[in-house]
Amino acid sequence: MTFNSAAVIGTGFIGTVHIEAIRRMGVPVKGALAGSASSTKSAVERLNLSHIYKDVIEIANDNEINIVHVTSPNALHFEQVTTLLNAGKHVICEKPLALSAEEGEALLRLAESKKLVHALCFNTRFYPMVHEAKSLVKTGKIGLPTYVKGSYHQDWLLQATDWNWRLEGEKAGELRAIADIGSHLIDQISFVSGLEVESVLADLHTIVKERQKPTGPVQTFTVDTTSKRETVKMSSDDAAGVLIRYKNGARGTLSISQVSAGRKNNLSWEISGTESAIAYDSVEPEKLWIGHRGTTNEISLKDPTTISSDAARNAFYPGGHIEGFGETFRALFERVYGDIDSSNRKVDYPTFRDGVTSLRVTDAIARSSKTQSWVKLVQS
Repeated sequence: MTFNSAAVIGTGFIGTVHIEAIRRMGVPVKGALAGSASSTKSAVERLNLSHIYKDVIEIANDNEINIVHVTSPNALHFEQVTTLLNAGKHVICEKPLALSAEEGEALLRLAESKKLVHALCFNTRFYPMVHEAKSLVKTGKIGLPTYVKGSYHQDWLLQATDWNWRLEGEKAGELRAIADIGSHLIDQISFVSGLEVESVLADLHTIVKERQKPTGPVQTFTVDTTSKRETVKMSSDDAAGVLIRYKNGARGTLSISQVSAGRKNNLSWEISGTESAIAYDSVEPEKLWIGHRGTTNEISLKDPTTISSDAARNAFYPGGHIEGFGETFRALFERVYGDIDSSNRKVDYPTFRDGVTSLRVTDAIARSSKTQSWVKLVQS
């Protein structure tokens, strides 16, 4: 790959993960842009970068930058990505792609018209055993998928004193738990099973009605015990239950929560088919359970020498050595970066098109919860 350099917008928890993954590929990260001049300066020094960007326009005009990673708050994605695409930059954007499917469709059209590489950071697809599960479904191991159940539970927003920008509607948008982690769960199930969502019935719930907002900034997954606080009424979803009807007639039941004590980052699902079933739990990412009716169940373990070739591409270590959260970003980025120099792009990673699909699902979930009725996805 021939790269001059990359730039990253957003220097919080996820922005830092992006920078670490880019560097592990041997690609230099020139600089970063954070939410303020002081926070940008602090982040550039902390991460040992060479350039402090003052705004998105400066990144867009920097001829040394080939690709930009957008990890800023959700409400900024549309304007920032539009500016970067118009400047001819390839873009990897954190989910959600935008605040609505209409905005997402506009970004997709722009990226395609410019013939630029565009990717959405559904990194959780890139655990080796998630790709192995997809391979098993594709080759008919479980028969036809008929029913799925899944959950994504965390506890980092359980208490009224827990705070993050995702709790602020003007930065994060209308949805929170669904947009932040539910989108990963819905995408991963569809990626593995090949099932397409047709309609949803959702119940979103605000459990912590009032929160104590610190007057200073708070990083994701941290607790501020020093700042003064103000009481803020909440309306975004702490938790949700979602029923899904898929286009092939299959059904799904999902549970999403950011207020489940003891569940730090637990994404799990089970896909039942006409022949067998498969199940995955991110707490044990090296394992894939395969269930049978008339014979002994199986546990498949990650080993690059025995899993499918596509799954093995995401494995950087031998069997018995655990692939972690950081490796999923590297596996995704390597595929994206590989397409930038290619005359025959593989596009074997989530793109803005997947981002639009995700937004159509989450938009339908929001409408369903408001009307307490089944809602079909809006198609373009």
